[in-house]
Amino acid sequence: MRYEITGKQIDIGDALQTHVKAELSEAVAKYSQRPTDAVVVFSKHAHEYVCEATVHLSTGLTAQASAKSTEIYGAFDKCCERMEKQLRRYKRRLKDHHRDRTEPVEIFGGSSYILASDQDDEESDDATLQPIIVAEMETRIPSLSVGEAVMQMELAGAPVLVFRHEGKNGLNVVYRRDDGNIGWIDPRS
Repeated sequence: MRYEITGKQIDIGDALQTHVKAELSEAVAKYSQRPTDAVVVFSKHAHEYVCEATVHLSTGLTAQASAKSTEIYGAFDKCCERMEKQLRRYKRRLKDHHRDRTEPVEIFGGSSYILASDQDDEESDDATLQPIIVAEMETRIPSLSVGEAVMQMELAGAPVLVFRHEGKNGLNVVYRRDDGNIGWIDPRS
């Protein structure tokens, strides 16, 4: 597994990097046979250290976790526990679905936009309601089953996931509803 361990505005020593590699590889090895890479970012927010970790699996799924603590090792340990919990749930769901994926998830490219308005809400009138595009970036659209899409959405902690439904050509959306349930938009062609 390939590791990328960085710090935002703080120095990450060799001892911490060794600790991260050992603990994270042990946690990931329990529940995932083929992790491809891991990105761990440390930062400081006020008096607390923040650790954010992302692990990419060969199936195309991504697990993310983050934690805060007053000590940098404590922040990583909490983050690693959360990552392990997510991977355990992921593996349990794979067993529950009784479906083994023999091939990696197919990924399609797409554009993602971040829109923002340069006007204040009080000053806006009908002529200036057009938001401007601030950023455009590449995004990945995986080809998944509905169950895998829900699992990926929950692993990523995202409120919505756009995916290409396996066996069909159309794009689908799963999202978390206000009542706590999962919604699925499946457009019929």
